[in-house]
Amino acid sequence: MPQAARTAAATTIDAAEVERFSKLSAEWWNPNGKFRPLHKFNPVRLAYIRDAVAEHFGRDPRAAKPFEKLRFLDIGCGGGLLSEPMARLGAAVVGADASETNIEVAKLHASESGVKIDYRAETAESLADAGEKFDVILNMEVVEHVADIDLFIAKCGEMLKPGGIMFVATINRTFKALALAIVGAEYVLRWLPRGTHQFGKLVRPEELEAALRAAGMTVADRTGVVYNPIADRWQRSRDIDVNYMVLAKKA
Repeated sequence: MPQAARTAAATTIDAAEVERFSKLSAEWWNPNGKFRPLHKFNPVRLAYIRDAVAEHFGRDPRAAKPFEKLRFLDIGCGGGLLSEPMARLGAAVVGADASETNIEVAKLHASESGVKIDYRAETAESLADAGEKFDVILNMEVVEHVADIDLFIAKCGEMLKPGGIMFVATINRTFKALALAIVGAEYVLRWLPRGTHQFGKLVRPEELEAALRAAGMTVADRTGVVYNPIADRWQRSRDIDVNYMVLAKKA
């Protein structure tokens, strides 16, 4: 196949993954439903994003709307669990997801909540090819579900403005992650539907960071996230063997 044809056919979308999450779309905003783990996970994600964005852009994290005049992309936004809090903090948010069903659920909830968000059923590559630019990109629990991580990160890098930052949250490809995030969470505790994660698609930090560097970004911070069963909450940790988050900056 000619190189031009291969390039034109390149995509980050894994159709099976899109179909899997589309079938669960009605559950997005049910805190006790199929996405309960994300609802429990949200506070630690939100605090990390709020503090890092405020520090990077010189904002007061205690202000009512510290993200005013900043343009955010929530790529792989699902039902909007992160998009809505970012909009409430003052950001101009574009929420994008390959699943049209997820986007319709997100639009409906935002309308009912009185939150203004620009939701689009689009891919990272279509947004990048259209010349979209953002100050902050939220890339949370997405890379382990795409078909081509390097292409996906490269397209996100194209959309990040110089001086912008991107957050990436994912799961490490370790036997500990297999035991806890897949066997434990999906088959034993049934926190997630079986098949939510495929071990071979999990991403090691060094693989992610290599893709970020190739896309013109540098890693500014890396943190693990662990579940505290006594407090029944997720918290930041030095342990990156399972869940972890990375903050990258574009010079």
